[in-house]
Amino acid sequence: MSDTTVDSPVHAAAAHHHAAHAGRPNLDAGSHFAAIVVFLALLVFGIGYTLRGLSIDISASDTPPLAIGAFVLLGIALLIALGFEFVNGFHDTANAVATVIYTHSLQPQVAVVWSGLFNFLGVLSSSGAVAFAIVSLLPVELILQVGQGAGFAMIFSLLIAAIVWNIGTWWLGLPASSSHTLIGSIMGVGVANQLMAENGAATSGVDWSQAADVFRALLFSPVVGFIFSALMLVVMKLVIKDKRLYQAPATKAPPPLWIRGLLVFTCTGVSFAHGSNDGQKGMGLIMLILIGAVPTAYALNRAVPDSHLPAFLAATQQVEGVFNARAGNLTMPIGPARVQVTNALKLHQADSPQVYAALASMTADVASQVQKYGTLNHVPAAAVSNIRNDMFMVSEAIRVLQKQGVAFDSQEASALKGYKGVLDDSTKFIPTWVKVAVAVALGLGTMVGWKRIVITVGEKIGKTHMTYSQGASAELVAAGTIAAATMYGLPVSTTHVLTSGVAGTMAAGGAGLQWATLRSLVMAWVLTLPAAILMAGSLYYLLRQVM
Repeated sequence: MSDTTVDSPVHAAAAHHHAAHAGRPNLDAGSHFAAIVVFLALLVFGIGYTLRGLSIDISASDTPPLAIGAFVLLGIALLIALGFEFVNGFHDTANAVATVIYTHSLQPQVAVVWSGLFNFLGVLSSSGAVAFAIVSLLPVELILQVGQGAGFAMIFSLLIAAIVWNIGTWWLGLPASSSHTLIGSIMGVGVANQLMAENGAATSGVDWSQAADVFRALLFSPVVGFIFSALMLVVMKLVIKDKRLYQAPATKAPPPLWIRGLLVFTCTGVSFAHGSNDGQKGMGLIMLILIGAVPTAYALNRAVPDSHLPAFLAATQQVEGVFNARAGNLTMPIGPARVQVTNALKLHQADSPQVYAALASMTADVASQVQKYGTLNHVPAAAVSNIRNDMFMVSEAIRVLQKQGVAFDSQEASALKGYKGVLDDSTKFIPTWVKVAVAVALGLGTMVGWKRIVITVGEKIGKTHMTYSQGASAELVAAGTIAAATMYGLPVSTTHVLTSGVAGTMAAGGAGLQWATLRSLVMAWVLTLPAAILMAGSLYYLLRQVM
């Protein structure tokens, strides 16, 4: 009896270890031949389609051949931007596949290809709202001069810093946020740009009001993930009485068909939502690169039909009335007007008679230029950059006025919204080949390097093996949260939502949490912003010495 009493805890521990090991997925199998073929085929297709799209756009715009230096800078910048999306793929999407892998709903190699496919489709379906929300965080004068040395230094600095931090946290198996990293890098460039201003010149740094919106989304999403995933698990237990749903896999056999279908559906939803949100972050930066390197092809949306002109002129007339009424008797020539609006954007303060007079002048000049050429497609190369920059500044000034909460009556607000819409249609667009290039980069990224973070999410957050219901609850909430953020044009972290969701289900299910892992995760999340700011700011300073 005494031997049995002494040995029973050991036997129980051994039995628990055996059950856990029996239910652990095989993560060490080599890549299937079919997966390698799919990977290589997508890579070749992506490169070919990108080069074809770029070539067609440049030819259609009658752009003169690029100088060798400009061509090299364009190639490097595009490669780094697509590299960021590739790293984003294997860093973030591991979160989406961890649940289906650890519940044996899909084999690991099948899961990553499946997730890659729906990341691809998610990118293609995206609207671009998140892309331009990210761009709005950048210093205004660097956006206006993105084709010059400072603009390329900005792009290189923020993307390289984001890639380095993502790879570092991936190497440690820490699911840090790519969104957090990129935004921290943008802030680093903004702060460095402000500190490097000579003789106290008015130089813009970070648009803190825009950054605050992004921070709220990034900080709110982990709370949403934890609480709502826990509640989802509780509701599931009350509604669905099948006990198999709340058990951890005891073998490597797939779960019952309906449970398996639920888990594959939630994995698909997270993958699609991730593509539609995270894929846009690279799109906006790629468009900045293209606008800087090949403005005649990408500064203005040449796909806008000729029938757009009457609506454009009508919206211009309405908004000119708003600006002139607010300007009083002030008028301003176009040269000083541009300086006035640029400085207003740097200070994020646009509600003054002088700014309204400047906006009226710029609005009238843009309308005159567009009417003169008849359509955006006929604007000559020499005028493209000026018209695009004027449109961009007026649109951003309207956004700043809206953010300031300036009191406009319903008619004025409608005029401002309508005019901003036609401006954005003319300047904020994403060609299909850019979407495809980003979709391929992100999709291919999901097929490599996923193991480190999958193990963290699947084994190191809770003290027990993930159950089917825990995986489904975390992913349902993650997919819904990311989709909602995408609808409102807010960048949100897939990593934060899903990782905190898994923790919430473990806590609600009574499994307990591995606090050492959670402390490491929180530390990585806390350090992401300052680390990205420091790296990007330092890189920007160094590159500005040579560019």
